[in-house]
Amino acid sequence: MSKNNPLICDIETGMCETADTTATHTSENKVSSDKKAIRVIYYTDPICSSCWGIEPQLRKLKLEYGNAIDIDYRMGGLLPDWSYNSGGISSPADVASHWDEVSLHYDMPIDGDLWLEDPMDSSYPSSIAFKAAQLQDQQKAILFMREMREMMFLEKKNLAKWENMAKAAEKVGLDVSQLKSNFEGKAKDLFQEDLKLGQELGVRGFPTMFFVDEAGNQEIVYGTRPYAFYEMAILKLNPNASKSEYSKKWEDLFKIYPSLTAKEFSELSGTPRADSETLLNELSEQGSLSKFTTKNGSIWRKK
Repeated sequence: MSKNNPLICDIETGMCETADTTATHTSENKVSSDKKAIRVIYYTDPICSSCWGIEPQLRKLKLEYGNAIDIDYRMGGLLPDWSYNSGGISSPADVASHWDEVSLHYDMPIDGDLWLEDPMDSSYPSSIAFKAAQLQDQQKAILFMREMREMMFLEKKNLAKWENMAKAAEKVGLDVSQLKSNFEGKAKDLFQEDLKLGQELGVRGFPTMFFVDEAGNQEIVYGTRPYAFYEMAILKLNPNASKSEYSKKWEDLFKIYPSLTAKEFSELSGTPRADSETLLNELSEQGSLSKFTTKNGSIWRKK
């Protein structure tokens, strides 16, 4: 299966690539800073399965280094439409088994049957909706992205349909009418700006993270990598960046992140993966958490 198809992600590199191009890692001399001076330009896409795979690492990074970094979410435009045929992928149905494979590899629940039951024709609508959410509230926009992904990857909801985007927006407290107005207006221009900047930066796939300090020095992490890759990028730019301590109790983690997969809970709590699932199951049986199960794993939510 060809890398030219954006929905066929390379499990080895952890990348959903937009072109058959391999980017190279560049590193220059760095300057240190003890201020919150590292900007992370995060190129992603709402329907990128590898970006779902990065959620455990990204959530931990925010907890440990949120005092040292600002994350700038940019949309990359993974799937414009289905006007091509490459690598044996000519229709949405061809993606279903690949998503199931990706789910097992990243240990993050994804139900590929979405592509059989109610397939999306593009990732542009959900990307534009995210830009519209950013115009309202940056933090709610991040919650909105998470909600869209949970609806899509776990509940098999078509996130190219406005009614599903509206449900996600309402759930995280966005003004849906304002979102629709921005979705039909200014957000389209902002999305085009993201695409243009992505081209200028040479973004070829997702996830891609550019860690940039005040002097313009940068570290780039391509694909879904172990946590140490992201931490190292910060420490190369700022060796004095301090790691924040946080409570690893399940109650406190679910206050910060109201929904967690077993992989995420394991990453954040430092609990072995098998023990994490056992504990989460016990908590759901006790009624402390609710559990939603797919054919490829579960997610637990704060009640």
